Amino acid sequence: MVARLIDGKVVSVDIKSRVIRAVQELKAMGVEPCLATVLVGDDPASATYIESKHKDAKEVGIVTRDHRLAATFKQKELRELVQLLNNDPEVHGILVQLPLPSHIDEFDILSSLSPLKDVDGLTPYNVGMLQSGIAVLKPCTPSGIMELLDYYKIDVAGMDVVIVNRSNLVGKPLLILLLERDATVTICHSKTKDLNEKLRSADLIVTAVGNRRRFTLTANMIKEDVVVIDVGITRLNGKLTGDLDFDSVKQKASWITPVPGGVGLMTRAMLLKNTVAAAAFITREMSK
Repeated sequence: MVARLIDGKVVSVDIKSRVIRAVQELKAMGVEPCLATVLVGDDPASATYIESKHKDAKEVGIVTRDHRLAATFKQKELRELVQLLNNDPEVHGILVQLPLPSHIDEFDILSSLSPLKDVDGLTPYNVGMLQSGIAVLKPCTPSGIMELLDYYKIDVAGMDVVIVNRSNLVGKPLLILLLERDATVTICHSKTKDLNEKLRSADLIVTAVGNRRRFTLTANMIKEDVVVIDVGITRLNGKLTGDLDFDSVKQKASWITPVPGGVGLMTRAMLLKNTVAAAAFITREMSK
């Protein structure tokens, strides 16, 4: 048996079509959804991510504002810019591209974002709302994974799930979203004992390491019919790939995501969805 493909291209197109309809509805009300991005420094990968997000936004009719700042930009100055964007009624979503330079306190900057405009879902307020099960704006990658599972009608209730990642961007919020769906979830990381044993018992594996020299998920590490979601992104022999030895794992898994063409596209699509959700919520609050 060869695993069926969980196709991020197909699902992201579906998400974008819903976003386009939402944008049209907001524009009919006189509201033009706007996403402001903030990039500090000249990291090539971060610059590429920002450019792709602006391209996606244009595709669905979302207006963008692009703030490119020198790597020497100070903490106080960045806070002031964030506050200006918080107070700008024409801006509905704010994305501060991570990671920030080492001299800037990331938590302080994220904490200064308006929770209503926090389209990455990373402010302490939105993290708390996620924990309580009532978040409007959720982290893009975990919510994108849930959209993939829903689209392909993969019911996680009762599943034993292993997540190989404990970050604030992926592992921790995904744990909460899966628990809400009645999965039993284990978080694994670089200090986990008997990792292979835990992986072989899993019904669903989500791996987000992004370093093939440190970790590669191979067929001998999984059981038959497991669902495998690959979030990792790395270059191997000049090619973009994920955490999986894809050709061997697909012979045992029931469902599998590709890299590229899987979760990455969903992360981008969910940013658009969060932006229109923020615009709609802010518009409702202002009309009260």
